[in-house]
Amino acid sequence: MTTDYDVIIIGAGASGLMCALTAAQRGRRVLVLDHANKAGKKILMSGGGRCNFTNLSIDANNYLSQNPHFCKSALAQYTQWDFIALVEAYGVAYHERDHGQLFCVNSAQDILQLLLDICHAHGVTIALRREVQDIQTNADDSFAISVAPVADKRTTTATYRVNPTPQTLHCQSLVIATGGLSIPTMGATGFGYQVATQFGHDIVPTSAGLVPFTFTDQLGAAFASLAGTGVQVTASNAHAAFDLAMLFTHRGLSGPAMLQLSNYWQLGEPITLDLLPQLDATDWLLTRKQRQPTALLRNVLPDAIRPALPKKLLATLQNLLWADIADTRLGDIKNQRLMTLGDTLNGWQILPSGTEGYRTAEVTRGGVATDRIASKTMQSQLQPNLYFIGEVLDVTGWLGGYNFQWAWSSGFVAGQVV
Repeated sequence: MTTDYDVIIIGAGASGLMCALTAAQRGRRVLVLDHANKAGKKILMSGGGRCNFTNLSIDANNYLSQNPHFCKSALAQYTQWDFIALVEAYGVAYHERDHGQLFCVNSAQDILQLLLDICHAHGVTIALRREVQDIQTNADDSFAISVAPVADKRTTTATYRVNPTPQTLHCQSLVIATGGLSIPTMGATGFGYQVATQFGHDIVPTSAGLVPFTFTDQLGAAFASLAGTGVQVTASNAHAAFDLAMLFTHRGLSGPAMLQLSNYWQLGEPITLDLLPQLDATDWLLTRKQRQPTALLRNVLPDAIRPALPKKLLATLQNLLWADIADTRLGDIKNQRLMTLGDTLNGWQILPSGTEGYRTAEVTRGGVATDRIASKTMQSQLQPNLYFIGEVLDVTGWLGGYNFQWAWSSGFVAGQVV
């Protein structure tokens, strides 16, 4: 490995590889560094191994940031259609699922291989199992980077005597594409935030995003008994609402509705579930009382919506929400009690104890503040030739391919100028 490059990119994930291939196509000498033993690990595990690589409908409203306008320029410069064209040009088979989500037909490896093939074709060097130990600037605003091999437990001490000291690399442009803190088992660290702080950038407080909710009270036990059961709901809080599927788990609530809402949730805030989003539950219950006065709630509620709520779920809801009238005929239940129950079925307010955290989070909320980053190029306004791209920035997308599109777009615009 040579020591002098035009561009060094730290992070061999989606945004880093996109930046690398874009810069290399311009004739730049590019090196990508990563402490992992394989490039694109999160690409490979995303979308259940099928990689939800973008969405047919990309808009700034699909992203969270302290500056909601920041992402607009990059998304306009490199759109979902640009990446779709790239995928099609390389013959990667894909298909559309619900809500405009695009997935590989075969494997996420197809997307990673596409990126690696373009990188290799244009001379990009990818150095894995490398730890960046120090970053310094020179008088001409270039960078000197101290890099050492990552220790391998399977490697003998004698092997390391071959190259015991760090190597110093030099580059004109440095790109930080290290991602966030989500899924630490995949190698996620806060290194990018450390670099940003070193050069005077603020960090918007980080938290787990696109992550399941957990419950430790009576609801936790009830939800655990329903693990594996799914239902369509409208999940909401004071900030957002999503009409999507919800999944009960051994730890709480997951599924698209919960993951999406988690991006808009803070610890201590309640969330609201509309369990019958297709109808006005109060009107329906009062009508059932008139038409079937001798029936029990558990016998009529399965007919409320199609597909019907699972029987196991109805039994649990009965214990939680209407145990007092479980064996009372509809005609004998006071209207006010049915109205209260109807309001609950359409707006059941519950309080999560937390989330599953970074361990299972798909993204990291917060990150490098965008107020000192140029939105058209991703360049630092505090340190010339320093760039931040992808998840390390305070830009968080919805579930459904939006975070990958941010990686492609931010990586591309930086790659155009480094």
